[in-house]
Amino acid sequence: MKTTEHGAAAPTERATGWHRLRVARVRPLTDDAVALTLDLPDRPADTFAHRPGQHVTVRHVLNGTEIRRSYSICPPPSERRELRLVVKRLGPGGFSEYATTALTAGDTLDVAPPTGGFGLVERPGAHHVMVAAGSGITPLLSMATAALRDDPRCRVSLIYANRTARSVLLADELADLKDAYVDRFLPLYLLTRETREAEMLSGHIDTTRLPRLLRAVGAEPDGHTYAYLCGPWGMVTSGREALTRWGADPARIRCELFSLAPQEQPSPPAAELRGRTARITASLGGRTAVTVMEEQDRTVLDALLRVMPDTPHSCREGLCGSCRARVTRGTVTTGHQYVLGPGELAAGYTLACRARPESDETGLDFDL
Repeated sequence: MKTTEHGAAAPTERATGWHRLRVARVRPLTDDAVALTLDLPDRPADTFAHRPGQHVTVRHVLNGTEIRRSYSICPPPSERRELRLVVKRLGPGGFSEYATTALTAGDTLDVAPPTGGFGLVERPGAHHVMVAAGSGITPLLSMATAALRDDPRCRVSLIYANRTARSVLLADELADLKDAYVDRFLPLYLLTRETREAEMLSGHIDTTRLPRLLRAVGAEPDGHTYAYLCGPWGMVTSGREALTRWGADPARIRCELFSLAPQEQPSPPAAELRGRTARITASLGGRTAVTVMEEQDRTVLDALLRVMPDTPHSCREGLCGSCRARVTRGTVTTGHQYVLGPGELAAGYTLACRARPESDETGLDFDL
């Protein structure tokens, strides 16, 4: 699951709906991760055009239960019209275990079109400093490849942490990228459960180690350096803190999370709605539906799913941004979330999984 903070502006129009895609290949990457390559027939190929850093939501029914998960798009080196996702097993049960142990070529998956605002800054000649842990490499590899290919003046530095050398994802492709751009791409690999010769490369990315790593890649806290962090809560929050202390402008730091803070709890039912009616009108794919918030509903998403089952969503935790919508009438409160930046909030966007109506009449548009 993912989220973006201080991301790039989202497109003005959004493709929605589900597409049944055939699994072309399942390639093991490590002991607990695979690359899923999905065929893109001619018709939906344009629908799945994406910017480096975006992700898709996968929907699958497993043991009678619908599961939704979001995965970054990591284009194959061949640049063929295929969709490639990297799935890492997180534990027993769930889609990641199914994908890494049972999914085979010829199976099908329901996939929603790309979304998300995590992406490169359009600044020719920039120094892009990318910080990743584990599967956080998947959007960053795509972004690094695009930056080096499209901007001959830019530099890219990668600081990438994994438990062991065997668990490094997409190691061959990172090595190929280094060979292709030997003067402009500098990767540093940290291992948290193995000792490397350099003490600086043995351990976690934290507030103490990151400034030293930034010096090692020649980064400076100036207008030419942009930082991108992707990984679990602890790494992203400590990395952002270290970058800010180092002197980086917060507006030049972009983040994507794969997990919530440990203390995060689900929102309680909207008790403040008792005694009044909150009517919601939503537009999706050119269709319009109307519903009313009920006492047991925690958020607008709960109410919408009763009348519009295809309402885009995945994590329900304000992480992935799949349920992003624009408020066209009335007002809502958007609870704690990690996706929308100040500009999007000011423009009237919210997340249905975090939104609660403040007005008796509320309108949302998922197509904007």
